[in-house]
Amino acid sequence: MLLWKNRRMWARGTFFFSGLLFMTLGIALTIEADLGTSPFDAVLVGLAESAGMTVGVWEIILAGIFILINSLLTRTAPELAGLLTAFATGLFLDGWLFLLAGMHLESIISRAGLFLCAQLLLAAGTALYLHTKFAPIPIDRLMLVLIDKLHTSVAVTKTFLYAVCLVSAFLLAGPIGPGTVLTVLLGGFLLQYAFIVLQRLGIMPTYESSKS
Repeated sequence: MLLWKNRRMWARGTFFFSGLLFMTLGIALTIEADLGTSPFDAVLVGLAESAGMTVGVWEIILAGIFILINSLLTRTAPELAGLLTAFATGLFLDGWLFLLAGMHLESIISRAGLFLCAQLLLAAGTALYLHTKFAPIPIDRLMLVLIDKLHTSVAVTKTFLYAVCLVSAFLLAGPIGPGTVLTVLLGGFLLQYAFIVLQRLGIMPTYESSKS
């Protein structure tokens, strides 16, 4: 029994870190495609360019703010474990951006292809790490909290959060472009589809509200 539990824990840990790696690679590739990032990532880039520090560091700083918001919404103690996940996410993101710093694509077709691949990686990685039920990064925890409280779907809730972040990204002069608009319109649906794929494989609990 103990051996089985250890194997399950190792499997969960593998899924968790693999998901974070895929997710952060998707974010980094979206930034490098230079067609506009997701609204939340545009906020991170805007803060990094206007106030200094790296994109990954701002990921960690904003995580602290979202932890407090989530605590107020759920009326529970702050989920500090989410800060550790945010720290790993910020570290991976800065690492990918460092490795991809020399990437320069001139063709709009190649940049568009890179952007689409990045979106698939982002959705798959997010769904994969969330299925482990380890502490999610605070903005993803906020999504799950809103799904539960508002009885909405993943697609609707993610789109709502993207729309809110879009306003903040605009005020911070983040990298908003055609890709940002596509992410707002399609990002939530891609994430929901990634959830469905994992559910059909039998390794994903549902995050949909029973009323959705």
